[in-house]
Amino acid sequence: MNGKIWIRQLHRWLAVTFTVTVVVTFVALAQEEPVLWVSYVPLFPLALLLVTGLYLFVLPYATRRRSGRRAARSS
Repeated sequence: MNGKIWIRQLHRWLAVTFTVTVVVTFVALAQEEPVLWVSYVPLFPLALLLVTGLYLFVLPYATRRRSGRRAARSS
């Protein structure tokens, strides 16, 4: 599988994981005796979402810049 496709698929699954952890956190904190460390659980998938999202955001600009340099070299 292509690297770009792999990162995009990972980003999608991280979004699902993040959503599930947020729902679990809301349920856990709604209990009578909430466990406060559960509120930190969504931060790990969120950090990974940030990294993969920034990569996917920069990818078209980097590709365009790279292809522009190739066109300039071939001229």
